[in-house]
Amino acid sequence: MIMIGTSGFQFDDWRGDVYPEKLRKTDMLAYYEKELGFNVLEVNYTYYTLPSPRTFDGMLRKTSKDFSFVVRSHKDMTHDIWSGERRTELKDTSDVFKKFLYGIKPLVDAGSLGCVLLQFPYYFYPVPAHYDYLLKCKDNLSALDVVVEFRNRRWAGQTTFDFLRKNELGFCIVDEPRLPGLVPLIPEVTSEIAYFRFHGRNPNWFNAEKSERYDYNYTDAELKEFIPMIHDIRNRTKKVYLFFNNCHKGQAAKNAAAMKNFIFDSKLMY
Repeated sequence: MIMIGTSGFQFDDWRGDVYPEKLRKTDMLAYYEKELGFNVLEVNYTYYTLPSPRTFDGMLRKTSKDFSFVVRSHKDMTHDIWSGERRTELKDTSDVFKKFLYGIKPLVDAGSLGCVLLQFPYYFYPVPAHYDYLLKCKDNLSALDVVVEFRNRRWAGQTTFDFLRKNELGFCIVDEPRLPGLVPLIPEVTSEIAYFRFHGRNPNWFNAEKSERYDYNYTDAELKEFIPMIHDIRNRTKKVYLFFNNCHKGQAAKNAAAMKNFIFDSKLMY
């Protein structure tokens, strides 16, 4: 099964390009599923604010039973995990994991949670303490499916893939600028879930503001280059997620819709 969506959906700058100009924010999720035709959403606001059951109860009411959610972990689970600026000692983050699990419980109970995405920062290096921390994350998330996204290229190797596979953690396949230090595009599968995140290829990645960092519009030719890879990945796993994170001015929605059409055209099961 292949599921295609975007990393977030409630953006003001999508009005006019993706959403009708006067569409209320409260109606955007229903429009995202029914009119844009997406069957999965990567929820990103949870990086900044811990999720609440009330919010996800509301999102479930606005979507069909076949709609799925992937939830990104809170920053205190992946980014603010060290004591002091030198990052030599890890905090006990078990409490924030408990709060996170409480917030996403409606999705779990409804069977609508696809997985949890743990996206770590560039300065999360492959050292023994961080391997141990990944295992703690898995334990804290109980029986949920977990996918890990690395930003630092040092993780891009067989040792990492073997570790993830042994511990049933998914590897997030990223397409992002081909810059020194960032993780390259590696079609690796380490669990029953394959996960693609398309960040765009803005060469000003390290120096740009967040809105500019993800300002990139994939061409049709660039999108079609991924089709053979997706074919291969689908044959090696049970579920494939494709999420576009180049959300500036609705580019993610447009690229996701185009990718969906190309996959249909290539007779790849959707």
